[in-house]
Amino acid sequence: MMEPHVTELERDIIKEILNIGLARAADSFAVIAKDRVLLKVPDIQLIEVKDLIQLVTKYEDTHVIIQSDIKGDFNGATLMLFSDDHIKMLSEVCLNMVEVQQGVMSVMQESLLLEISNIITGALVTQLANILKSSIYGSPPKAPKNHIAESLKDILVQHPLFQPLVFTVLTQFTHNSKKVELPLLLFFDTNTLLKILDIIRTFSIDKKNMMESD
Repeated sequence: MMEPHVTELERDIIKEILNIGLARAADSFAVIAKDRVLLKVPDIQLIEVKDLIQLVTKYEDTHVIIQSDIKGDFNGATLMLFSDDHIKMLSEVCLNMVEVQQGVMSVMQESLLLEISNIITGALVTQLANILKSSIYGSPPKAPKNHIAESLKDILVQHPLFQPLVFTVLTQFTHNSKKVELPLLLFFDTNTLLKILDIIRTFSIDKKNMMESD
């Protein structure tokens, strides 16, 4: 499997494309969060599978993890990580719940987290499909009941040469001027990264040709 070489410029372009997708996702989330929402990509890294598993496992004891797989021309997933504090605040804001008990999650609260993940992943995928002219869709989100490593195995085992490209996304929503940050991880396998790079390189050639023919 060839090691993808990503130039600094290509990294910036991928980041920018994702930021456009995330801006749309933030608008969709703001409707249910009833306040300002900001989503942006502060960091992109190529990491080993075992490091990805370690990174996610670190959150497992303290966060509810919601996973949405990205299918079609691209292969990847989004993971949204909700702490007790996030769940309490989202339940109060979106479900008008009062005196939310921490550590105990009702069916309604789990549905809300699934819905948030669905909205964010759906809006992101739609934008990426438009910009990159690709056929991709998000599968319905799930809250893995077993270890997240097991749940991610589907993606990792199908693609043993998978070196994930991981984007840490900063999700901030403001409610009554209190800022809440939700960790969101977005990752694609190596093949997807190569496809995205091909598309970006074609864009650059087309743009160059257009400018030369003017």
